[in-house]
Amino acid sequence: MTRLCASLGSLSDIGRIGGADMAEARMDILGRVPDVPGKGLIVTFRDAPDLSLLPEGFSGMVDVGGHDVPASSYRVISSHHDFDSTPPAEEIAGILNGMRGDVKKGAFTVNSLSDLKSLHDASRLVEGERILLGMGALGTVTRIRGYALGNELTFAYVSEPTAPGQLSLEEMSYLGDRPMVTGILGHPLDKSLSPKMHNAAMRRLGIRGIYLRLDVESLDCIGDVVADYDIRGLNVTIPHKTAIMEHLDSLDKGAEAIGAVNTVVNGGGRLEGHNTDALGAEYALEAAGFDPAGKRALVMGSGGAARACAYALVKKGCRVTVTGRNEDTSRAICRDFGCEFRPKESAALMLHDLVVNCTPVGMYGGGDYPVDMCQLTRHHTVFDMVYGAETPLVRRAREVGAGIVSGEDMLAAQGAASLEMWTGKKDLFKHMREALG
Repeated sequence: MTRLCASLGSLSDIGRIGGADMAEARMDILGRVPDVPGKGLIVTFRDAPDLSLLPEGFSGMVDVGGHDVPASSYRVISSHHDFDSTPPAEEIAGILNGMRGDVKKGAFTVNSLSDLKSLHDASRLVEGERILLGMGALGTVTRIRGYALGNELTFAYVSEPTAPGQLSLEEMSYLGDRPMVTGILGHPLDKSLSPKMHNAAMRRLGIRGIYLRLDVESLDCIGDVVADYDIRGLNVTIPHKTAIMEHLDSLDKGAEAIGAVNTVVNGGGRLEGHNTDALGAEYALEAAGFDPAGKRALVMGSGGAARACAYALVKKGCRVTVTGRNEDTSRAICRDFGCEFRPKESAALMLHDLVVNCTPVGMYGGGDYPVDMCQLTRHHTVFDMVYGAETPLVRRAREVGAGIVSGEDMLAAQGAASLEMWTGKKDLFKHMREALG
């Protein structure tokens, strides 16, 4: 079991470290060695170590960074920090194996999934006691999965983070040893509400788990990372819903029919692809009182969400027209699901009952919808899959008195279906929706 060390950001933190096995006092932050009753103490020097600053009778550990190991009776941590990147596994191992400390610590900035794989591979090459950590949001999983790296210690902050990617002591204490790890895979993810929703729902349900952001442009090494860090499951979003499929061992019927995956389940080492977007879209339409049967829908966009929505609508007996900037992928949806394609210049809102936005327009600032929204009237129903803010499309719908289908309802419904796959727990929509506010 990896021990939990509380990194002190101030002297006032000392009274709040009951959940930790030990504490770290960084001299560059605290300026002196504090008294921490009942806890083992690591004194960390970022500059040249001055052992004369240690109090009489000190029995803890000393982190000397990359400096020479001083002659002393103390147990010493030699540490290396790379605030820019993560080198290949062999280079990491070479750095740590060249250290003379009793414990060898390496902290590297993680920028990709392949960096996470490098850290895991390096852990098999490092000799003796070690602490291998990834810095940054992508590196957070290394702090939770210390056992996967053979780590002696992992670190948590008390009041303020002392390193990028740290979780709080409260979070780490709650998670305990070997919690369930899930997350969202995509790029960019700064607007995603899925982590907030899943983490709040898991707390309410008493599930010892965490949902992380894996913001990556490349899926290289995704299978290895899921296996190496024992990740139970992932949601997948733009731009990876189709590309993820080649990294999976199997697809359920829905994902295979839709041709896109938004949920991955790690089933004992086999990666299974599912699509809960279609279910989420159906739930949101039903909650808004819109019956697609016999209606006409205009779907804007041609990515994984558009494919799932078109699939769900056609299945309900709706006549679907697809339009978007990418004619090839728009036509592919039409070919696969029996929809009609219209170039964006000729797609007329007046011919449709339902208008669905499956593009990211409205989530990341500016940009134009494929179709001019000036034709929108009170006779339309609008379904914008962008959530968390009033988009220009939703604003226009309110102005003209059109019906509105909630993107938050879709998010909560697809998230509930994903969490059920990962945990076996049912009836989760209420918890997810409440977490969104």
